[in-house]
Amino acid sequence: MLELEQYAQDIEVIRKSLLAAGDALHIDHIKEQIDELTEEMNQPEFWNDTERSTRVNQKLGQLKNRVEHYEKLLSSADDIEVMMDLAKEENDQDMVDEVGAELEKLREAADALELETLMRGDYDDSPAILSLHAGAGGTEAQDWTQMLYRMYTRYCEKMGFTVKVLDYLDGDTAGVKSVTFEVSGDHAYGYLRGEKGVHRLVRISPFDANARRQTSFSSLDVSPILEDDDSEIEINMKDVRVDTYHSSGAGGQNVNKTSSAVRMTHFPTGIVVACQTERDQVQNRATCLRMLRSKLLELREREKEQQMADIKGEMKKIEWGSQIRSYVFQPYTMVKDHRTGFEVGNIDDVMNGNLEGFVTSYLKMQ
Repeated sequence: MLELEQYAQDIEVIRKSLLAAGDALHIDHIKEQIDELTEEMNQPEFWNDTERSTRVNQKLGQLKNRVEHYEKLLSSADDIEVMMDLAKEENDQDMVDEVGAELEKLREAADALELETLMRGDYDDSPAILSLHAGAGGTEAQDWTQMLYRMYTRYCEKMGFTVKVLDYLDGDTAGVKSVTFEVSGDHAYGYLRGEKGVHRLVRISPFDANARRQTSFSSLDVSPILEDDDSEIEINMKDVRVDTYHSSGAGGQNVNKTSSAVRMTHFPTGIVVACQTERDQVQNRATCLRMLRSKLLELREREKEQQMADIKGEMKKIEWGSQIRSYVFQPYTMVKDHRTGFEVGNIDDVMNGNLEGFVTSYLKMQ
C-alpha cells in the first residue's frame, strides 16, 4: 500500500518535530518544577496561606497538563505506528484510511505545540487583559468594535480560554464604545499579544441610507496580568483617584442599583482603568488595581527597552494609515495583516474566530 509508505515518512517527521518542541519547551525542567511544587505542597504549613496555596495548586495543574499533553502526543505517534503495522498485515484499506485521519490530527497538534515554542517572552504564560475601543467612524465604528469583540470571544472559545467581561460601555445607537475583558488560559497573553493595534473595516455601512462604502476603525489593547504577589510594580494610592458609579451595560440584576462600579485614574501616567462586573465594590476595586498594575508594567517596559513589541505592540492613533490589519467586506472579501503580509479571503471564517493563521504568522515573524 503506497499510502502506508508515505505515512511512515510523515510519522517520522512529526515525531522529530514533537521531540524538538519538547526540547524547546524544556519538558525535563518542567518535570523538575512539578517535583518541587509537589514537595512544597506536602509541607504541613503549606495550606495555612490560602492565596499562596491556590496559586501553587493552579500552577502545578498547568505544568502537569503541559507535560501530559506532550507525552500524549508521543503516545499517539506510537499508536499510529501500531495501526500502520496492523493495516499492512491485514491489508485493511479501512484501517489505512483511519491511519491517515489520525495522522492529520497529530500533525495539527504537533504544529500547535511548535507554536508554543515561539512564546519566549517574560509574560507569555500570563493571562491577558484586552480592551477594545471604537475609533473614527461613529456608530459604524461602534458596531465594528462589537463585531471584533465577538470575533475574539469566538477565538478564545476555540482555544479553550476563559473570558470574563470587566467593563462594558454600550454604543450610542448600536454596537459598543468600549469593552474590557480578561482572558485566562495556557499562554493566553502569548497568543493574543500580537493582536494589539488598530483594526480597519471597509464595508457598505448598514447605517447609511445611501448604502455608501465606509471605513471604520477600532483599537485593541492587550496587557499581561501579573501575579497578585508580584512586587515588580508598586502603586502609591496617593497618586490614584478612585471614583465609584452605577454599573451600566448589558443585563444583570445589580445594574444601576448601587454604586459598585469602580474607575481608577493614575495621575502620574494618565492611565484610566474601570471595572463594573462584580456586585461587590471591593472586588471591582481589586480588579482595577490588577489592571492598573498591568498597564504600569507595560509603561515601564516601554521606557526601559524603548520598544513595545515585547509587551503589547505599538499604540497608534485610531485612524487611517495606522492599522495593523484590514478587514474588507466590499467590493471584495479579504483580511490582510499589514505587518506580516498574511491574508485570507474567507472573511466570515475570520470573524467567527479563526485567527490561527494571523497569530502563527506574527509569532514566526517575531
